[in-house]
Amino acid sequence: MTARRRIHACVLAAAAAFWVSSDAAAQGAGEPAKVVKLVVGYAAGGAADAVARAYAERLQAAGFANVIVENRPGASGRLGLDAVKKAKADGLTLYLGSSPMFVIFPLTYRKLGYDPDHDLRPVAVVADVPTAAAAGANQPYGNMAEYVKWARQAQGKANLGLATQGSPGQLGTIELGRQNGLQIEPVVYRGAAPMLVDVVGGEVSMGWDAVASMMPLYSGGKLKILGVAGARRLPMLPDVPTLLEQGYPQYEHASSWYAVYAPAGTPDAAVGELEQAFLAAGKDPALVAKLQAGGFLVAPRPAAEAARRTHAEREHWAPIVKEAGIVFDE
Repeated sequence: MTARRRIHACVLAAAAAFWVSSDAAAQGAGEPAKVVKLVVGYAAGGAADAVARAYAERLQAAGFANVIVENRPGASGRLGLDAVKKAKADGLTLYLGSSPMFVIFPLTYRKLGYDPDHDLRPVAVVADVPTAAAAGANQPYGNMAEYVKWARQAQGKANLGLATQGSPGQLGTIELGRQNGLQIEPVVYRGAAPMLVDVVGGEVSMGWDAVASMMPLYSGGKLKILGVAGARRLPMLPDVPTLLEQGYPQYEHASSWYAVYAPAGTPDAAVGELEQAFLAAGKDPALVAKLQAGGFLVAPRPAAEAARRTHAEREHWAPIVKEAGIVFDE
């Protein structure tokens, strides 16, 4: 087995051990009244997949539905969104989407392929997603200041692994590069798991993603977390300073959140039923404890809050994107 394959196997094994599949919980829970498909636009083993499976398990245990999680990775989550956009609007096909797809993508992609305000309708916010910069355990830098110093001497070797092109973390890193005279090339993957394989193996010098994607590898000593986004340290990583603390304000607003969406045209009654089911699931102490231990902050909020938050954050990022001249073709 090659070194790269061994790393890949370790990443998947860590994710599998950390996030217990909902299949076992499904057995013996009775036969739910309906089947709901929850589409995730990223590969299995990543942060979005973990949130989807935790909620699927709880909804099924509560007898709401048999929730099947379907991974459709590609195009920074847009392939999965496109599938849900075209699905029958009956409340049985849903999308678990990250906030950048609705906040930042409309500002940065020349051809988005969907209308973020009209093709889908929000059901509920299900989790806040702290994000962070990480590096392989064998890299010679342990915080962002050391990374910047290394990048200046690296002669074009500095790059940034991403599961989502156009994420707040990428925008922050673009600003970091501009202000420090660095060229940090983005490398976009089909999900967090394959990206972290290359971070652990040193194929990319730094990775950016949800803390949840990193926790198994961080706990296992395979990753260093260089700093977390936001203004406050995280309860699950109290000893890791924020990037703001380290003197990098570019990342203060670089965290994200996940919400569940239904196709446009889904009846109000169906959306209301789904909203209440997800809000109730998000208050379950076992689900909250499991997701927080994995790097999430669970604070379920209704559909109206998803819409409000989307537009408020879009207003925040719009002038930054415009000033930087950031445009993505693909």
